[in-house]
Amino acid sequence: MKVFGITGWKNSGKTTLVADLVNHLSGRGLKVSTIKHAHCNFDIDKPGTDSFKHREAGAQQVLLASSNRWALMHELRNDQEPELDELLQHLEPVDLVIVEGFKMGDQPKIQVVRPQNNTERLPEDAQPIVAIASDEQVEPADYGCSGPLLPLNDIPAIADFILGYCDLPLQN
Repeated sequence: MKVFGITGWKNSGKTTLVADLVNHLSGRGLKVSTIKHAHCNFDIDKPGTDSFKHREAGAQQVLLASSNRWALMHELRNDQEPELDELLQHLEPVDLVIVEGFKMGDQPKIQVVRPQNNTERLPEDAQPIVAIASDEQVEPADYGCSGPLLPLNDIPAIADFILGYCDLPLQN
């Protein structure tokens, strides 16, 4: 599977870009999955549900299934947070996995830049940043990137860049 990241500081527009890319690339016939890194304590389950009660009772994993979807919840229970490579092993094969967050991973990334929300460069450990996407005229080199500046609202152009970078066919 090809893995490509979308990164940037909080409120830069990463989630909107990822959702637009998934919609666009899926519409072009590619199979796309995503992995999103959450920085805060999150829960996809709701107190009072049966699956929540199973987890609260101490289950290591709870698999919830219906005719529409299934979800596997894995409690870390003081284990270390898994690295991206470990998480990727849980996905079924697809054409492309788009990763949101995971700034310090070694996957190639586009950094979303909105100067009014984020003026700092990402740390050197965030490389490789292979392009910058912004809705303003910024200089990629100012963000530690030797790649191109892509217009943030031009989803087809960003998709074509990712597909070309990942050596995937530019399907229409």
